[in-house]
Amino acid sequence: MLSQILLISLPLFVSSCTNLLVTKSITTDNTNMIAYNADASNFYTTIYHYPKSSNNKNLTRQIYSWDYATYMGEIPELENTYNVVGNVNEYGVIIGESTFGGLMELTGSARTGIMDYGSLIYVTLQRSRTASEAIDVMTALVADYGYGSEGESFSIADPTDVWVLEMISKGHHEKGAVWVARRIPDGSVTGHANQARITTFPLNDPDNVRYSPDVISFAKGIGLYPEDGSDADFSYSDIYDPVTFSGARFCEARVWSFFSTVMGEEWSDQYLNYAQGTNLTNRMPLWVTPSDKL
Repeated sequence: MLSQILLISLPLFVSSCTNLLVTKSITTDNTNMIAYNADASNFYTTIYHYPKSSNNKNLTRQIYSWDYATYMGEIPELENTYNVVGNVNEYGVIIGESTFGGLMELTGSARTGIMDYGSLIYVTLQRSRTASEAIDVMTALVADYGYGSEGESFSIADPTDVWVLEMISKGHHEKGAVWVARRIPDGSVTGHANQARITTFPLNDPDNVRYSPDVISFAKGIGLYPEDGSDADFSYSDIYDPVTFSGARFCEARVWSFFSTVMGEEWSDQYLNYAQGTNLTNRMPLWVTPSDKL
């Protein structure tokens, strides 16, 4: 199964994390791909290996933050876990990330939860056989144990499907996180680079869209979205991580560059003023569909 999905790591020494996601039918070898660049060069000094294990009943797992190695707490271990090397497991499930931060009042910490974004990735890889199951695991972990990081965009794929999951802590308001996940249509590509990218989303399409039950009501309850605001018009990014000049010019511009490469000059020119940060209302789509295979 591992041969059916590809992880590309690009160690660039810049203050950025970039994920580029490509679905299988747009590739020449019918392979889902995620390219993941992390901004911290020290992350490339180690290839993490979590061996498959069994008979873990009644055991607990200590959680340490990925960035600082600080102790966060403990969670029950599953009786059986899967083999993980790097960011991919034995079933071909792969997870990458980029940090978008989001509203300061919703920044997670050790006080708001045990699960930081790095631990969330590697614990989930040990417990998931599909991308859809990985979303179940990640969102259940933060619901049960809280979320102790800033807002994150996660790339989640298996040999069949590619998803983007965006998540932010509820901060001091309550335990847990609010999140939205969207399945990228086969034949399309997407990317994210330190800016939340999911805006409005269908509310009744469970095969392709999943979200926390309170993603809208929580925003209304703490005054981020009008009480009488339309659920259909609710935009995750605009509420939890509003795009700014910096978000467009230094983050979204990386996605624009990727999209421009696969879509051509006419498409590129259409969204140039957004990538330059001069027209923040001209937002790029979450995904694009190239005409030629990659």
